[in-house]
Amino acid sequence: MTIIKARIFEQFPEIIFGFSTKHGLDRKPPYHFNLSLSVGDNPDIVWKNREAFFNELSLTTKNIAFQKQVHEDAVHIISEPGYHGESDAHITTATGVGLAVSSADCCTIFLYDVKNKVIAGVHSGWRSTSKKILQKAINVLQAEFSTDVKNLYAFIGPAISQKNYEVGAEVAAQFDPKYCKPKGEKFLLDVSGVNYDILITNGVPLENIERSPLCSYDEAELLHSYRREGTHSGRAYGVIAIRKS
Repeated sequence: MTIIKARIFEQFPEIIFGFSTKHGLDRKPPYHFNLSLSVGDNPDIVWKNREAFFNELSLTTKNIAFQKQVHEDAVHIISEPGYHGESDAHITTATGVGLAVSSADCCTIFLYDVKNKVIAGVHSGWRSTSKKILQKAINVLQAEFSTDVKNLYAFIGPAISQKNYEVGAEVAAQFDPKYCKPKGEKFLLDVSGVNYDILITNGVPLENIERSPLCSYDEAELLHSYRREGTHSGRAYGVIAIRKS
């Protein structure tokens, strides 16, 4: 099994983190090592895939908090594993509870407040990015947990890169032009860059941020991509948890 790690979190022994790939349990096309129940894959296989992935991180499916991602801006504070309804960001201080965020091109951001021991997992496709979901997650951390951004550490997961993310004028109009490169009548949108700049603008120290260089569209052998594979694309999970002492 191939799992992507975040160097930024490796300095904290209390943090568990991993981002899944297409490689695991020798799964075959079209879904490969898929962790989503909503793409047409066999549910029994998906649950076995999930259990295997979480086990590699010293977790189980019973330790994971799941959300139904709907490309909006709801941020939920949760305290236990299980299904927590519709949201695209969740936050917890509970130990041993993994926050799962699904992706197959969309940007994912994982946060850790090292002082107050709070973690967050954010799903930010173009719609959620236009609604500034990462900003709202930071606002919740500050309001509910007294987070000082200087104590925040962040990992921006693999996502589709700007050169491969073509959108129409109606989408590009929702972003600052500096994130949109014209391409004929279309535009190339840098969703990861928008979220990176939100972290910087909020005062998260540059040295506290890691941004994956991997493009989900280009890395056809490694990563799921809805843009590349269409309706037969599987989904990856990124998971962050605070280890039980």
